[in-house]
Formats: sequence, structure tokens, C-alpha cells
Amino acid sequence: MTERLTHVRADGSAHMVDVTDKATTSRVAEAEGFVRTRADVLDLLLAGELPKGETLGVARIAGIQGAKMTPMLVPLCHPLPLSGVTVEIEPEVGGPHGDDGSARLRVSARVKTRGVTGVEMEALTAVSVACLTLFDMLKAVDKYAIIEGIRVLAKSGGKSGDWRR
Repeated sequence: MTERLTHVRADGSAHMVDVTDKATTSRVAEAEGFVRTRADVLDLLLAGELPKGETLGVARIAGIQGAKMTPMLVPLCHPLPLSGVTVEIEPEVGGPHGDDGSARLRVSARVKTRGVTGVEMEALTAVSVACLTLFDMLKAVDKYAIIEGIRVLAKSGGKSGDWRR
């Protein structure tokens, strides 16, 4: 490997990258993840009949809050002035798992900033926290729910340019 890892010092110890001299640009990142559950549990959720109450709104707000808390959770992330965080949760019935009586909730996040470093970690954290919140609210009726497939879908801005999965 000819290039140094950016978060590792010459002695091998981790450190926070100095971004002082990087250009300020508009940056956007999108991520997604899924919570797999049973179809009957999804029906309860959509009817507002889960024991812990209104689930989708709570999970959306948790995702937004998670994006804002990313540098407190991920040690080497820079605090960023987020200009926008959108979290969406969409039910999927009959998708890749629907034939076995299961259903999924697709959680997506789009995070924006104008700054010197990207917002991929904030988008991933938003999705992760929203999925964790969904799991927490579903577990009373489905202790076997699964969180899966969390990944970055796209990013734009910065020196490395635009990218889409």
C-alpha cells in the first residue's frame, strides 16, 4: 500500500483527520436499511395498534436525532452543521421475503450539509437509529425481527465527487 490511511498516524495509533484546508462544498449522502418482521406485525403497526404506540413518527424523529448525534457516537467523525435530514419509512409486503409470511420496513435517510467533509456517517447513523427504534417498538410482538442491509446508496460533493450504488 503506497498511501497512508488517513485516520492512522505513522505509529499506528488512530487520530481525527485535520480538515482545516479542505474546500467547503455542498454535500449530500443517502443510505438505507431494512427491518424484517411478520406481515401480521406490519398490519398492527400500520393500524396503530402496537403496544408502544405510534411507531413510524417516533422512528423518523429518532433517525433525525441520530444523524445529529453522529460525532458523539462515532469517535473520529467531525461535528457538522447539518442543513437537512430526511428519514422515510416505507412498508414492503410481498418483496424478497413476502412469500414466507414476512414483510419489511425500508428505512431511508438523506442528509445534507455545506461543509468540509461528507455526511455518509450521518446518513448511516440516521438509518441505524431509526431501525433500532423500530425494532424496540416491534419487539413486544415480534422478538425475531431482523435489522438488515444498512448501506450507503449515494454521496455527492467534495474532492472525490459523486457516487451512486
